[in-house]
Amino acid sequence: MSLQRSGRGANRPAPARGGRPGVFVQTPQPDIYVALLAVALGAMVLGCLLLLLLLNSYGFSLKATALAPTARIALADLPEKMSTVHL
Repeated sequence: MSLQRSGRGANRPAPARGGRPGVFVQTPQPDIYVALLAVALGAMVLGCLLLLLLLNSYGFSLKATALAPTARIALADLPEKMSTVHL
């Protein structure tokens, strides 16, 4: 191995045993964009909660209901109605 004659690290002492060689960089500090992301997240959560409250006022439920018998009859008449479609 040859020694570096010039440039970065030419006169740098060897790292101590157990030390980590490399460049140490400071961790980035939060700025205004991180605050804006937090505001956007809060607005989305608040919007979802208000939407659920509005849907509850209309009797919204997550339970699935069975098909009504009239829907099955309408599906049975579908081939007859398809023959009268004009393009």
